[in-house]
Amino acid sequence: MRRGVIYILTLLIICSCSTTRLIEDGEQLYTGTRKIHFEGEKEFASTEIGETAITEVEAALAATPNASIAGSSKYKGIPFGLWWYNACGDSKGKMGEWFFRNFATTPVLISKVNPELRSHVATNVLSYYGYFNGKVTPTIITDKKNPKKAAVEYNVTLHRPYTLGSIEYRGFLGNADSIITASLRSSLLKSGEQFSVKNLSGERERINTLLRNNGYYYSQTGYIEILADTMNRPGEVDLRLQPIKGLSANAKRPYRIGHLYLRVNDNKNHYGAASDTLTRGNVSYIFSGEKQPVRRGAILRNIFLRHGELYSQQEQQRSLQQLSKMNIFSSVNFNFTPRPNSDSLDMFVTAQLDKPYNFTFELNATSKSNSQIGPGSKITLSRNNIFRGGEVLKLSLQGSYEWQTDGSVKGRQAVINSWEIGSDISLTFPRLFFPVIHRRYLRFPATTALRLYGSQMNRSGFFKMVHVGGDVEYKIYTKNTTTHTVTPFRLTYDMLQRTTAKFDSIAASNRSIANSFRNQFIPAMQYTFTYDNTPTPHRNKTWLEVSATSSGNVTSLLFAAFGEKWDKKDKNLFKNPYAQFVKLTAEIRQLYRINAKNHIATRFMAGVIKSYGNSDYAPYSEQFYIGGANSLRAFTVRSIGPGSYHPDKETRYSYLDETGTLKFEANIEYRFGIFGDLNGALFVDAGNVWLLEKDDSRPGGEFSLDSFAKQIALNTGTGLRYDLEFMVLRLDFGVAIHAPYDTGKSGYYNIPNFGKGFAWHFAIGYPF
Repeated sequence: MRRGVIYILTLLIICSCSTTRLIEDGEQLYTGTRKIHFEGEKEFASTEIGETAITEVEAALAATPNASIAGSSKYKGIPFGLWWYNACGDSKGKMGEWFFRNFATTPVLISKVNPELRSHVATNVLSYYGYFNGKVTPTIITDKKNPKKAAVEYNVTLHRPYTLGSIEYRGFLGNADSIITASLRSSLLKSGEQFSVKNLSGERERINTLLRNNGYYYSQTGYIEILADTMNRPGEVDLRLQPIKGLSANAKRPYRIGHLYLRVNDNKNHYGAASDTLTRGNVSYIFSGEKQPVRRGAILRNIFLRHGELYSQQEQQRSLQQLSKMNIFSSVNFNFTPRPNSDSLDMFVTAQLDKPYNFTFELNATSKSNSQIGPGSKITLSRNNIFRGGEVLKLSLQGSYEWQTDGSVKGRQAVINSWEIGSDISLTFPRLFFPVIHRRYLRFPATTALRLYGSQMNRSGFFKMVHVGGDVEYKIYTKNTTTHTVTPFRLTYDMLQRTTAKFDSIAASNRSIANSFRNQFIPAMQYTFTYDNTPTPHRNKTWLEVSATSSGNVTSLLFAAFGEKWDKKDKNLFKNPYAQFVKLTAEIRQLYRINAKNHIATRFMAGVIKSYGNSDYAPYSEQFYIGGANSLRAFTVRSIGPGSYHPDKETRYSYLDETGTLKFEANIEYRFGIFGDLNGALFVDAGNVWLLEKDDSRPGGEFSLDSFAKQIALNTGTGLRYDLEFMVLRLDFGVAIHAPYDTGKSGYYNIPNFGKGFAWHFAIGYPF
């Protein structure tokens, strides 16, 4: 043991002396890019195209040195890997070879960076964006103290970029010429704008897509050529777009949809299995077994290409998207075959049914330094295609519980402090059920879901509460990245089953708690907009959701129609009062990709709820709270807020009063690879909830700009994530930095001791 320690110390002493000991003569260690000088940037690169050109030139010149910080070409950390390389690279012993194999990093050499080649590539980038006279030249700067080290500087010379002159579309025959001419307002090429090969390629793709959406099935981007002339006027490029010579007859004419061959294979049969065929009109339905595995009409409803209509690439994509949204097929393929001596395309749609049952299981666990621990789980079972029309029946069961282990509940140890169980059942149809909307008017994929749900919440020593309801939900997918969710009807009933004397005493002294926990109906309607570009090839991913909920307003209008005043309080629905409020929420998540193993994830969310009319206080189930495994990870759920308010020890674990009507939360997380499928994370969480109106029973709970910064709870932490491909196991350790309430300690860092502000969470999946 002592010999091994001495060996390691000796190696560290040797390697700390040099990072270039094993670099061969004639080679130099690349130490980074010092600077990239741009000449003429302000004059000639102030346009959007110019800014893009600058960004791509910098990317072409970027090269990561050893010990780079977050992939930077300029900023470096401590070169531990180089030290081990030079200390153990020529070692003959087993221990030295082991250290070299596991810790050494191969030096990045100037010859591998190849500044001349990078400069040539960057010069081509300038030409790509119209800087035909631009030039990039490198300068290698040798380290004065160590000639085996060198950095690189680049000089980028920009001259006035070329602009577009005349733009002509020639040689497109018949209907194709009319289609292109009618769409010129959407052209990416405009006279006087800066030349860009990117826009040329985009315009060629636009024309090809336009033709394919109007019947030209055999059209391809490569069938359109662009001729450029720079000789007519200095600094300008004249363009001509035309079909290539020798274009086949198939590519010159539009096609219409002929016969449809629809084949569906169930999950037990293969494509070669014996099948039955049902032909009606221009559709042949081929399937296995005695009865249709999916009803013919359910599939045709989601195919938007019809017999006799012009072929459309857009309609083909919509059909593929809608069939996929049915969530009953593992694969769907479209193929087209032209009929001889005809302008018709026979369409072949082949779909493979997925397994009928899906089962998912989610688990999370949390522990807090205030002696609260507890797990939660959710089980979901789905039955796909239950009525052979693409319907999905889903049943979910969820539950969580929490112990308090410090003996503060009636002096006993390990007393169950709270638990919650719930279930919901939903039936989703792959179409829109709405009386006035016909499928011909709705040109987007859509679903209709009917749902019933219920849950029971128990807070030991305080109350037991039931939350039941149902809703109707429509989802409309207008784009691959955009979803509109409309809930025209949702009715929920909150009922207190049991309360304790302690709860009654708290409610008696706090009117807001008494009213938010009362038995009441919540008739609501909701609209949610969701943007998610995860399916797209964008380098950075964005998820945005904005939601608006209205409760009790339609009900109050109906009461008003029968003579009840709008502002009258405690009007009853089914012999119980109903809630009336407006609730707005917004959340945005962004994932920035540094490289394959390094990402920065951010989340910002805000919400507000305002009660009026029939109620002064929002229902407890609709109010905002904060904390937990996916929120402020150094604080438990409902342990922060509102504002600077903090309950006394007697009610600290009741979860009654640490909710609010205004919420703000922000999170940032740096995710990095450790080795293999094990990844790490460093994170910072901040946020709180507030009250829109002053509540004397919760002093400091109301929102104020003057105290906003002081009332933001802040924590940091680190975590581990193990990626199993089908799920991610997550373990987070949160450390509180600032609590928004009085902790007895002054200063911004007001956590009395480390143990009072530490929590760990085990969960499945990322927090956001």
